[in-house]
Amino acid sequence: MFEAMEDLLAEHADLERRLADPAVHADQALARKLGKRYAELNPIAETYKAYQANAGDIDTARELSEEDPAFAVELDSLQEQRGALETRLQHLLIPRDPDDDKDVIVEVKAGEGGQESMLFAGDLLRMYLRYAERQGWKTEIIEANDSDLGGYKDVSLAVKTRGVPQPGEGVWARLKYEGGVHRVQRVPVTESQGRIHTSAAGVLVMPEAEEVEVEINPNELRIDVFRSSGPGGQSVNTTDSAVRITHLPTGIVVSCQNEKSQLQNKESALRILRARLLAAAQEEAEKEASDARRSQVRTVDRSERIRTYNFPENRISDHRTGFKAYNLDQVLDGELDPVIQSCVDADLAAKLSGQGS
Repeated sequence: MFEAMEDLLAEHADLERRLADPAVHADQALARKLGKRYAELNPIAETYKAYQANAGDIDTARELSEEDPAFAVELDSLQEQRGALETRLQHLLIPRDPDDDKDVIVEVKAGEGGQESMLFAGDLLRMYLRYAERQGWKTEIIEANDSDLGGYKDVSLAVKTRGVPQPGEGVWARLKYEGGVHRVQRVPVTESQGRIHTSAAGVLVMPEAEEVEVEINPNELRIDVFRSSGPGGQSVNTTDSAVRITHLPTGIVVSCQNEKSQLQNKESALRILRARLLAAAQEEAEKEASDARRSQVRTVDRSERIRTYNFPENRISDHRTGFKAYNLDQVLDGELDPVIQSCVDADLAAKLSGQGS
């Protein structure tokens, strides 16, 4: 059942030996790499040891129960534990998404629905900020294009973990399921007749790329500077501090104007550009490999939605998993974990099904 366990246990033991060598820690990059892999394998090794110990206990209890029927109760309990340990091992042995422990950049864009969509984009941003706060993550708004009456035309948010996350608990591991079209149904504040309107906002989630992962040739960039502007187009800066970067080979354009310094805006734009280039490269690789990982919807079309937020009924519905709850107000206040967990569970079930086929 667990044919790969001997190799994994040998690798785990080798990593433990190498990490105990002070010379390894002289190279911080190598030590981090080895430590990360050790943290991935440790739950597998510990669970397998418990599984083997449980098998020995079952044999002992079975022998004793032949002499004393009272041990039959203990045997039943041990066999239940064996089933739970087998299930946990199956889950742990599923190949992990290599980006699961990465930080992310979340882009929220208003779509169909005009001003109402921009207000909803602001609601989604607030939801992610509060969810990140509950998780103990750090957040930073990299770029924001405000609308005149509140909300956002588009906004980019960096979300970072604190320390080394446990396997499956990193920022990307949770937020990657948020990518797609989010639909809202509610009565807009500008609606005098009390009619429910439907609008949509798009969310794009990208693992944040390190500089070593995505090499950007400066000669392939066109960098333009201009004056920052606020809602309505009025100038908010008398110097050319806003930066627009065009990546010539791909045509990707990123603009940043939140910071007062041209240099800071350039660095923010490069962060977003690196994440977009990494996402594009991964998407291309997935197409070539026919990878089954769920792709994110890139068009803000109300018909291609992943989730609906129904305000009159206080209902949240995820159309990919069938999840439904009537606590929309709490979800928008950051209680997003049950919705995300339904996606995690569905993803896990699909992978287990794939292993069995």
